[in-house]
Amino acid sequence: RRVYDELKSLKPLPSVYYPDFIAANQEERADNVLGGTKQEHLEKLRKDIREFKQTNGLDRVIVMWTANTERYADIIAGVNDTADNLLQAIANGHAEVSPSTLFAVASILEGAPFVNGSPQNTLVPGAIELAERERSFVGGDDFKSGQTKIKSVLAEFLVNAGIKPLAITSYNHLGNNDGRNLSAPAQFRSKEISKSSVVDDMVGANNILYKKGEHPDHTIVIKYVPSVGDSKRALDEYVSEIFMGGLNTISLYNTCEDSLLASPLIIDLFMMTELMTRVTYRVKTDADAVEPQWQPFHSVLSILSYMLKAPVVAPNTPVVNALAKQRMAMENIMRAFVGLPPNNEMLLEHKAFH
Repeated sequence: RRVYDELKSLKPLPSVYYPDFIAANQEERADNVLGGTKQEHLEKLRKDIREFKQTNGLDRVIVMWTANTERYADIIAGVNDTADNLLQAIANGHAEVSPSTLFAVASILEGAPFVNGSPQNTLVPGAIELAERERSFVGGDDFKSGQTKIKSVLAEFLVNAGIKPLAITSYNHLGNNDGRNLSAPAQFRSKEISKSSVVDDMVGANNILYKKGEHPDHTIVIKYVPSVGDSKRALDEYVSEIFMGGLNTISLYNTCEDSLLASPLIIDLFMMTELMTRVTYRVKTDADAVEPQWQPFHSVLSILSYMLKAPVVAPNTPVVNALAKQRMAMENIMRAFVGLPPNNEMLLEHKAFH
């Protein structure tokens, strides 16, 4: 209600709708869609980006996917595994090119940074390679607003304290359209993958608590309950092994306004992404005969991980899910931008005689 007056004058542009990627219960809402082929859709999206930029006198456009969760796209050799194959797949109208991937490709080709706020694998290998080739920025996946953010803090605390989580069970119910779409199995699977990966690096980093290949039981449940609306309920249970084989159980109950938690993340992601478009660096040594060129950061903006559930990182890069480490990385990069040394918690000046 508070933003109704600002929103009522906005008219959404026609967009892409491929029923195979979205729950069937969304069909009645798809009343403003584009006709034509996937190649024509790509060209229309690119045209929309250019016209939006020109009409509003903007220096830069940033595109963010906040739409429905799609099913996972299959990664198929010759289809979406390389940049050229992905572009050809779009031209051929291949069924495994999702709407969100089409938006990503359109943004990359127009030099507009793209951030995926939903859990599906929008940034397939071909899209990442295309972004690298075009020196355009991409980021994802899935806004980290409530339950998963708490999990990334609590799991890190337990593992670092030598307390071994044996089972993490997370239950949600919500009644908005996001919940309705997630009631379909394929779309729920995308969310399940996004939520469950958050403890992987913390478990993998402690080979004293966990043997190679060992992992806590991690169960995710999401139910659609229309009557609760946007007020999502999240219940979590952590069962951990403690001293001499004892068990410790922590239970949490969280009620949150889902959209109100996600909206500030959207603003923060826009701001951080825009900032990264203005940053370049160079590595200069005394041996350089010629001044080295200034370079942008890598196309995959892993600095956005602090705000995203399932961080997309550059190929062959470790994924960090621990919230404190994500924040420290972001803060220290910001400090480097203004010529300050990285923060650390050693405080050696207070731990030695002077």
